Parts: sequence; C-alpha cells; structure tokens
Amino acid sequence: MRYLFLLISFSLFAQDANKTVAQVLARMNKVRDYRVETQIKSDIPLIKIMPAKATIYFKQPEKFRMITKGIAILPKKGFTDLTALLRDKSAYNALFTGFEVINGLKSESITLLPTDDSGEIVLAKIWVDPSADVILKSQITSRTNGTVLSTYVYGAEKAFGLPSEMNITVDVKKFKIPKGVVVDINRTAVAPVNTRKTGQIHLLLSNYVINQGIEDKFFKE
Repeated sequence: MRYLFLLISFSLFAQDANKTVAQVLARMNKVRDYRVETQIKSDIPLIKIMPAKATIYFKQPEKFRMITKGIAILPKKGFTDLTALLRDKSAYNALFTGFEVINGLKSESITLLPTDDSGEIVLAKIWVDPSADVILKSQITSRTNGTVLSTYVYGAEKAFGLPSEMNITVDVKKFKIPKGVVVDINRTAVAPVNTRKTGQIHLLLSNYVINQGIEDKFFKE
C-alpha cells in the first residue's frame, strides 16, 4: 500500500509538471519569429572583452542568428537548446521538484530528464512563474557547454514569454574562447591563477519586432 501511494503521488506530480510545461509552451508558441536589439556585457575570467551591441534573430523551431560589429560572447546554441527540448515532448520526462521564491515570485521547480542517455543535453531544470507561464530561471547541463544557468527578467513582451533582461552563468572549463578575443595574461610574468569556475554574461534586450516574418535563407548567410 505504501508503494502504491508513492506511485500515485509521483504520477500526480508528473501530471502537474507536464501541465506547467504545456502552458509555458503555449506562450512560447505565440512567437513565430522575432528580431531584438541586444547589449551584451561579459565577465569571463582571463578574457578582455568590451561591451557589445548585437541584433539577434530567431525563427521557430531552432533558427538563430546574431549580427554584431564587435565581439559578442554567448554560449553555443544558448538561445535554442531549451526551447528545442521543451517542444519535443518525447525527449524528456518532466518532474515537479518543489517550489522556490525567485525575485519575490513563487515558482514551480521542474526537472527535465532526457529520454536519450547519449544525447547532448544531460539534464535540464526550469523554474516557472505559474501565474504568468514564463520561465524565471533555467539550468542546462550539456556535454559540450557544461552547466549554463540563466535568469530572466520580463518587461513589455512578457505576454510572448520574451525577456527584457538575461543573466547567464557559464562553466569556464567548458567555455570556448572565440577567435580574436584578447586573453588577459601578463606574458612577461607567471600567468595569474584563475580561481573562478564561472563567468557571467549580461544581456539587455529591447525593440523587439515579433511575427513580422524572416526568410529561411537569412539564417544561411
């Protein structure tokens, strides 16, 4: 009887988690494509990089392009991994794992366990504001990028689930330095020891243009 009770409780939690994910997806699916102006500031150990301005383009399901005159650092596929995973319902099992207050909002914590043990994503977790059906925080552990933790702040485009601000924490050991970036090492002395295991990337997003249409060929240029 005890094990039957645990099984029933587990099933109820799983059902709640799937419902929450479905509501988040419904909001995401309002967006077919968008363009957004972005200001990017990076604080990565041993790397000198100036703040950069960029334009980010996205089109469902996973098309992404960033155009910038300077050097901008973002985790590889950082904008598409989570949405791609959520949309493929057969790719994960969703489990409710508790509540957490984030910026004064009570969020539902949901762990996404990939069904493919050999896939790129090892584990994912999202914290959802159930009153608005938006993700307040996400954590993705992948084989290529290590663990990437993102927090989201919403403004005028909250109805579309599009943030006005993002803070991304990356795993320094897994982070790949883009070509042309100056490494901050004194070459005439002993290289400084880096004790930090994470780096920070901050994005301000503004002037969204949503659902105006972007041709597929644009992402291949």
